[in-house]
Amino acid sequence: MLVLGIETSCDETGAALYDSASGLLAQALYSQISLHDEYGGVVPELASRDHIRRLLPLVSEVLCQARLRLQDLDAIAYTRGPGLAGALLVGASVATALAMGLAIPAVGIHHLEGHLLSPLLASNPPSFPFVALLVSGGHTQIMKAIEVGRYELLGDTLDDAAGEAFDKTAKLLGLPYPGGAALAKLAESGSASRFRLPRPMMDSKNLDFSFSGLKTAVAMACAGVNLDDQARADIAASFQEAVVDVLVAKCVNAMDLTCMNTLVVAGGVGANAALRSALDAAGAGNAFSVHYPAIEYCTDNGAMIALAGALRMTSCAQTNLHRDFNSRPRWDLADQ
Repeated sequence: MLVLGIETSCDETGAALYDSASGLLAQALYSQISLHDEYGGVVPELASRDHIRRLLPLVSEVLCQARLRLQDLDAIAYTRGPGLAGALLVGASVATALAMGLAIPAVGIHHLEGHLLSPLLASNPPSFPFVALLVSGGHTQIMKAIEVGRYELLGDTLDDAAGEAFDKTAKLLGLPYPGGAALAKLAESGSASRFRLPRPMMDSKNLDFSFSGLKTAVAMACAGVNLDDQARADIAASFQEAVVDVLVAKCVNAMDLTCMNTLVVAGGVGANAALRSALDAAGAGNAFSVHYPAIEYCTDNGAMIALAGALRMTSCAQTNLHRDFNSRPRWDLADQ
């Protein structure tokens, strides 16, 4: 089954072709970082307009890469939610219009399901069931993945997501947008021992998260010192270590509670080298394996949506077919 995947949930326009027999055939991605940089964050209206400009050329590009035609497609998968309402509608309208013209299914995919399944693109993919840490700019959740389409929420963030805390802390340190990667780079030259920052809810008896207090602690640390280059690097290192400590502790607890031996990590923060190193060490010490997507699939992309669409078409009784331009800016992954 050949599936075209379309991703337009926020500030990246993605298209990809996935074949259930041959794997990923082609992909293309356009990032809007330069567009939103001067505003210090994503401007929804500008994001939607840019998706309109970029999407169809990207679809043509991936078809050309794979030497295929629209008529060769068996289905089109698109991100139905969650995300920016206008941006989602761009992808939904293009996907459903193409599907209607080609008389093939249009499959609405949950954005986080795409991330959760993205490690399956690897040469050594994990097997169901597994525990998943979904950690991105807008979400920090621990899920129990039973099979494709069957997910149970084990823990969620009560306020800021980890990625959001990274970006807000980066702004406090005067780093450019997007801040998460810049903060991780700055942390490499810092000492995490200089500032002792809190580990919110790390010792709680549940799997929930809270990072807003950590961000406040960073603001107080910035106000209490001469914020020179070394101080900024030390604060970055201390902040990163605090976030990693919390995420790792929650993952270890989740593995114990579920008695599972496979952990999947996905989402933009999943590309963080310090987090990967700490989780690998925790896995080795607690007898569970850890799987990540390739770095290029950690951020939003069409490949994960194409994969999720193909898996839903072949594995699920309910294929979630939509041709009504409908989107769901807010959508619980467990509500499938």
